[in-house]
Amino acid sequence: MVRPCSRRRIMRLPRAVCFRPVGVPVKDLEEVILTLDEFEAIRLADAEGFYQEHAARSMNVSRQTFGRIINSARHKVADILSKGKALRLEGGVFFLTMEGEA
Repeated sequence: MVRPCSRRRIMRLPRAVCFRPVGVPVKDLEEVILTLDEFEAIRLADAEGFYQEHAARSMNVSRQTFGRIINSARHKVADILSKGKALRLEGGVFFLTMEGEA
């Protein structure tokens, strides 16, 4: 039996939820879903520059789990950028908390 996924802590929701190449209608694009916990992992590791251990604590997951989340997110972003796909941010197993809250 598969172990249930633990809820990941995210600090903020994205300001926009859909991105696409300019000049191409969304209906003509393949869409890739990036979950909100994957978005948070990208934000913490790449935008904020956190080491994986610190980012994992921030998201309330193990370092190994954070590693799997960030690898999945980076793979999806590379696919989107290299193949001109649309990106939608939605879903995931998470809870929203304010910075400074535990």
